[in-house]
Amino acid sequence: MKAPSIRTQEHLDFLKPALHEEKEGVVLEVYVVPRAPCDSVEELRNGRLLLRVKAAPEKGRANEAVLELIANYLDMAPSNLRILRGNSSRRKSILLQNFRYNR
Repeated sequence: MKAPSIRTQEHLDFLKPALHEEKEGVVLEVYVVPRAPCDSVEELRNGRLLLRVKAAPEKGRANEAVLELIANYLDMAPSNLRILRGNSSRRKSILLQNFRYNR
């Protein structure tokens, strides 16, 4: 398990209110706005990271875009991310597999 890069550590510091540990690993709580003009990581709202994705919530496209956006933001492979809860909801819990952070 690799340690977070400097860039990732800065992002983790920002994300701490939206991160928690469960038995599966570190979980990131997000709120997703699909059909946005562009993909973006916005702000923290009510303990969740606000994400905007261009993709429509059809056939899993928005979920794929969410995982890709988080992977790029945290400098990790999309294959290390999994939606634990909220596949068909704007509120999602994303498992960051093989990931560690200092609280």
